[in-house]
Amino acid sequence: MDQQPKDTSAIFPLRIADAGRSVRHVFVRDLVIDANIGIHAHERQGRQRVVVNVDLSVTEIDRPVQDKIGEVLCYEEVAAGIEDIVATGHINLVETLAERIAQMCLRDERVETARVRIEKPDALPNAGSVGIEIERVRKSTQAPG
Repeated sequence: MDQQPKDTSAIFPLRIADAGRSVRHVFVRDLVIDANIGIHAHERQGRQRVVVNVDLSVTEIDRPVQDKIGEVLCYEEVAAGIEDIVATGHINLVETLAERIAQMCLRDERVETARVRIEKPDALPNAGSVGIEIERVRKSTQAPG
């Protein structure tokens, strides 16, 4: 059976570290946090590990960085923001956690795109990990449609 190639012209891919657009890639890898997350009764009885990965496309300033933290997006602040979101209390869905993290990142006007991956490494006994990944784009940077 012949399969037609998918039309990918409407997809706006995440562009990271793009010199032509003055975009840098800021990321947090494999941030392990104990979270109150899940819909099952046993998940409501305690915390479980989640692994968070965040990739951000960030607009660079118009001049070389002067070696001052205030001129860049601080990955420590991103990680602290994620920990603050988790600390607010029980969250039913990993999708909800990912959306909250993406929205937190996009509050910084320099962030054009946020890709967030949430994994629950202990959710299924026969799987190394389960989870989701989302990508959110600042409204002003979306491709014309």
